[in-house]
Amino acid sequence: MKQKLIEHLFKFVSENKYNLFQEKIQKRTKYTTVVLEDIYQPHNASAVLRTCDCFGIQDVHIIENKNQYQINPDVALGSNQWIDIKKYNKKKHNTLATIKHLKSKGYRIIATTPHKNDVNLNELDLEKGKIALFFGAELSGLSDVILNNADEFVKIPMYGFTESYNISVSAAIILYHISEKLRNSNINWQLTENQREDILLDWLKTSIKKSELIVENFYSKHK
Repeated sequence: MKQKLIEHLFKFVSENKYNLFQEKIQKRTKYTTVVLEDIYQPHNASAVLRTCDCFGIQDVHIIENKNQYQINPDVALGSNQWIDIKKYNKKKHNTLATIKHLKSKGYRIIATTPHKNDVNLNELDLEKGKIALFFGAELSGLSDVILNNADEFVKIPMYGFTESYNISVSAAIILYHISEKLRNSNINWQLTENQREDILLDWLKTSIKKSELIVENFYSKHK
């Protein structure tokens, strides 16, 4: 039924958008996911979303312990409507809840920060399984909860005097490297058929005016 609904909704979009959706869905991935902890600067927060969309990262997890995540539409440029944003702000320890959830889904927890047990970005082993990349706020960095529960630590090589990149630059560098490495590997990083259908359905609903009514009418005719 879901596939038939998708086929029905495709009748309400242009041929160009149909072809675009079919092309982009093949390049999406959940093998890598991004987690942002207490990012409070709208510019950086939105730039990371845009970067995730550009590299085909479908899921972004937002931890809101102290700061509410805000999107700057002039920076995000609509990227937030094509990715799935999952917020964690209901519990006392949202960071730990996020880590437990991702581990239950088979993700390795990767802290993007220099650490005594870290590896350089090009040494990160992607064949060991799915990865969740954790990024922290500009000044405070990642919390001790993440540092104490991370499976691995990764750093970007730097050759200047400055001690760190800002978060949007870090995300762009890391995701570019991982994206290229995955797409040139034999790793099964692509979406499952069911995942592709779910995402296509969301994209279509976002793109079509009065899509809720169209979907309702469809189901009323296919009871």
